[in-house]
Amino acid sequence: MTINPITADGSVSPNGTAPKDTAPADGTPTVELRGAGKAYGNVRALHGVDLAVHPGQVTCVLGDNGAGKSTLIKIISGLHQHTEGAFLIDGEAVRLNTPREALDRGIATVYQDLATVPLMPVWRNFFLGSEMTKGPWPVRRLDIAAMKQTADTELRAMGIVLDDLDQPIGTLSGGQRQSVAIARAVYFGARVLILDEPTAALGVKQSGVVLKYIAAARDRGLGVIFITHNPHHAYMVGDHFSVLRLGTMELSAARADVTLEELTNHMAGGAELAALKHELAQVRGVDVDELPEAAELQVGAQRN
Repeated sequence: MTINPITADGSVSPNGTAPKDTAPADGTPTVELRGAGKAYGNVRALHGVDLAVHPGQVTCVLGDNGAGKSTLIKIISGLHQHTEGAFLIDGEAVRLNTPREALDRGIATVYQDLATVPLMPVWRNFFLGSEMTKGPWPVRRLDIAAMKQTADTELRAMGIVLDDLDQPIGTLSGGQRQSVAIARAVYFGARVLILDEPTAALGVKQSGVVLKYIAAARDRGLGVIFITHNPHHAYMVGDHFSVLRLGTMELSAARADVTLEELTNHMAGGAELAALKHELAQVRGVDVDELPEAAELQVGAQRN
């Protein structure tokens, strides 16, 4: 089975190849983890993780619940510090103390709750916490016209056309709200965009909308970290795939080196399912010959 990647205009690449790499000539990743890990006391949540995020590429991080995806996000976004290995930005080893430091270095995170105020207009949410003002101090006031114009221009640059920017953002669909959050991060200077399960609670059509804007962000030169548990969504936009399992990196492969079936196999826990079949062979009354092969079990588990 082959899934062709989505391009920024929402079409599908006919040759099944991901868009060209727009990384610098020296190949230095914007963000890189080398053997990174995080321990909370005696509990090791992440260990020995290698990850490289290049400009103009989508790096998909997949994993089941408890695999370490959230811990990985917290390290890169500056919420938590790594306790082992190295964290590099533009080739320089760093230790971020706050999310503000990550933002100052161009790393923006869009969480599942999107950090929006549902009853506020779209344009207010676009500039939430960074409003434009005009007039002399100390009686400066909001520059509403400029914020509306800028929000409309930036949203259109991402291919998002809204009829009314004064409508509460809570009236938009889930896919549209995700798209506004992505455009906001791009406008405020993000070079690396971390998307935390953006399609998790969306239907097929709205997921397609979000995937289109992920491709648009990539084609504008951003490095995108797409956190997901859905290998089908990942394979449509991904350039590189990393699968986490129990805090360690089980798979790290470029798009050309892995098929959708193989990605689904790793995501569904191929080794565990194969071991389960072996254990069932020891149980009286269970005919393992009637059970599907491990790969079939894994695909079935993913569909469920």
